[in-house]
Amino acid sequence: MTPRTLFDSSLAALREGFSGAILTPEDEGYHEARAVFNGMIDRRPALIAQCASAEDVASAVRCARAEELEIAVRGGGHSVAGMASSEGGLVVDLRRMHEVTVDRGAGTARVGGGATMSHLDRATQPFGLATTGGRASTTGVGGFTLGGGSGWLERKFGLACDNLLAAEVVTADGSLVRASERENPDLFWALRGGGGNFGVATSLTLRLHELPAMSMALMFFRPEDGPQAVTAFRDLMASAPEEAGGGCLYLTGPPEDFVPPQFVGKPVCGVLITWAGTEEGLREVAAPLLALPHEAEVVAGIPYADLQCMLDDPAGRRNYWSAEYLGAFPDEAVTAFCATADAMPVPSGSQHILFPLGGAVARGPAELPVRWRSSPWVVHPFGIWDDPADDARARHWVHEARAGVRPWADDAVYLNFIGQEGHERVVAAYGEENYARLAGVKRRYDPDNMFRLNHNIEPSAA
Repeated sequence: MTPRTLFDSSLAALREGFSGAILTPEDEGYHEARAVFNGMIDRRPALIAQCASAEDVASAVRCARAEELEIAVRGGGHSVAGMASSEGGLVVDLRRMHEVTVDRGAGTARVGGGATMSHLDRATQPFGLATTGGRASTTGVGGFTLGGGSGWLERKFGLACDNLLAAEVVTADGSLVRASERENPDLFWALRGGGGNFGVATSLTLRLHELPAMSMALMFFRPEDGPQAVTAFRDLMASAPEEAGGGCLYLTGPPEDFVPPQFVGKPVCGVLITWAGTEEGLREVAAPLLALPHEAEVVAGIPYADLQCMLDDPAGRRNYWSAEYLGAFPDEAVTAFCATADAMPVPSGSQHILFPLGGAVARGPAELPVRWRSSPWVVHPFGIWDDPADDARARHWVHEARAGVRPWADDAVYLNFIGQEGHERVVAAYGEENYARLAGVKRRYDPDNMFRLNHNIEPSAA
């Protein structure tokens, strides 16, 4: 039997009983299905398995193993490094599996592996419930949570992985296993920060929290006034209640009604304060920043699901991201952070961001493989642009933005914020002890490293 005949035979077997759709390069819809969020990535998989059930996922994994095809797992969201696709491999596409079931009495949500934050937040909002999600509605819940999960509500409710109660996972041999504190606890530990290294998460059960009100204050400052605004935000967050979150960001002035025309399309410094409560409480907390001279502001109560859409970016643009987690953010670091904003591509979708951590993040389970939770600040240069001619310029700016604050960095990093930056960066994210333990779990559940299109943890030797 020739390899081509063998492949045809396996494909026929995969199609039989498959409840989703199987796409090859000859099928209608293939090119639309293979497009990923980052427009810099252009790969042509041999097969795209648009799964509709955990059984579909298991069948796709077994097919890939039989044919020795590289596996890429596509959840609902970004995968900025392009790891949700494979050149000549098989893509396990979960986007049809986006259902969310809320159990109001238990305070939980069961979330399909292909759901985005919009699916989750719109389902929980009618109940006055929420959990920590990504800072964009288009973020995929699965990859976000497995990687740790940092978002606006983290200082109050902890990281997404802190709120993971159980997961159903298809492992490398095509088995469906459940992981929780009582079931496969070694796998459950690894899933809370170790990413997609151990299998395909077909569903997640997340803890929900009461969130009866949400508010936000967004202020825009002239770039030259940025250092004063960033310093004021830093000082405010040093003693702010855990309900407060947000960040500082340099960006291109958006064409919104509240933005003066002279700042549209020009660089501005924004300060966003999020507040898990009413507008009245927010105004009291944000008073020191609201008192500073600024060019535009919006202060309002806002549904959490709508807040999550504020920083959405359309798919198909060119993306290059990175981050540095800081052990301190003194005045010299403020100066360095603000200075590197000057080289950011403008106009573009790029943002130069500073986020505060602390609160429930720092208090979270220390035993989880999330080394960066103890860092009080993160700088996240977030390059987004359209013209391929700007590729070198945008990448250079991201590197320079990291370098500017590196004197205060503690080497830990949240891998969801970066692309492929080498094995040492992966080890730094977890720490050597946690990495060694993760490698042991990897050996048990994926000894052949089939799930390697990720921030890869290599299985340890037996």
